Parts: sequence; structure tokens; C-alpha cells
Amino acid sequence: MKPTGLIGILLIILGVIALAYQGINYTTREKAIDIGPVQVTTEKNHNIPFAPIVGITMLISGAGLVVVSLKRG
Repeated sequence: MKPTGLIGILLIILGVIALAYQGINYTTREKAIDIGPVQVTTEKNHNIPFAPIVGITMLISGAGLVVVSLKRG
């Protein structure tokens, strides 16, 4: 298969993953209190959302590249 088709398949896979997960979550620890030997830490949850349009765009672009690759080859 041509590189265009492989890139198209990769975009389709990434689009499905983006639609399925809809974001990345991660946790960080921060010091809340630091008084001598006493330390208190807190955990904060962070979210990086993916807009559904990103996944849809990847799917459509990937499908287009696969179709173009098949027509030329």
C-alpha cells in the first residue's frame, strides 16, 4: 500500500481513539502545607478534553486519503 493509504489508515485509527476517549485525564500532587517536619499534599485532577469535531475530522480525512490512494494505485 502507498504511504498515502497508510497515513489514511493511521488517521482513521486516531479518529476512533479520539472519539472513544474524548480527553486525557492526569493527576498531580502539590504541597498544601509545609511547616517544618509536617507536610500535607493534595492531589489535583486535570482534564485535557478533545472536541468531537477533532475525531470526526480525522475519520473523514483518513477515509479520503484511503480512497485517493486506492483510485491512484
